[in-house]
Amino acid sequence: MRDGSQDRHTDDPTQGRSAIDHLRNALNEGRDWPTSLLEAMALWTIPQETYGGRIYNYLIGGEAFDWLLLAQRLIEAVDGLVPQHEKEELLFHSRFPPSFDSSRFKELLGVEKHRGYLNYYYGVTVEEALQLATELEVHKRHSSNGVQYRDDYTEEAFAKIYRASKSQLLVVFREESCLPDRGCMTLGESNEFTYWLFKYRWKHSDKAKIASDTSKGLRQLNRMTKAWRGSRRAELALSTQR
Repeated sequence: MRDGSQDRHTDDPTQGRSAIDHLRNALNEGRDWPTSLLEAMALWTIPQETYGGRIYNYLIGGEAFDWLLLAQRLIEAVDGLVPQHEKEELLFHSRFPPSFDSSRFKELLGVEKHRGYLNYYYGVTVEEALQLATELEVHKRHSSNGVQYRDDYTEEAFAKIYRASKSQLLVVFREESCLPDRGCMTLGESNEFTYWLFKYRWKHSDKAKIASDTSKGLRQLNRMTKAWRGSRRAELALSTQR
């Protein structure tokens, strides 16, 4: 996946055709879709495109590979060839079917895109989990002090993590990125902002705080995963009793 200024954005849908054709042909031949999808991702070369009136930015900050966004784009291009419930498991929960050998993920994706995948995982996924964990801590502290009716703890959580409020940091981010203040953020801009915050935190925090905050984010992700698995088991148990 290139990141040159000359080819960063394209409105030409044919540039991703080889990856899409590979995926469609592999699925029509009866090959397993997770392997075929990752192989198609390895063939993909477009960092950003406009398709169907929507901007798809697959390479945030030129470094973080949003592989689930590309997965959505590729699966939509071969509509109907991936089972609906398995597609939803991937796009909503980042989970391939149990039959897929996850140890092959890096090999199939390729070294460069896997590096970008890790940048996205730590720079967006873990960073969002850190923000949530900190908001929950702030909420718990206020609740224990008798404050019951506050809905938003974002600004206080940001000050604790980044030593500045979200609104202040958003202004700096938009100025550095030459983005207008539209009043609300798209999902793509939100991901770009989160990755920018990740890099900001690493630049302005000492090593001990970086390690502590990253561990907090990972623990929150682990708790969320366990909660999802518990609810999933409960759903399956209920379905077998019907």
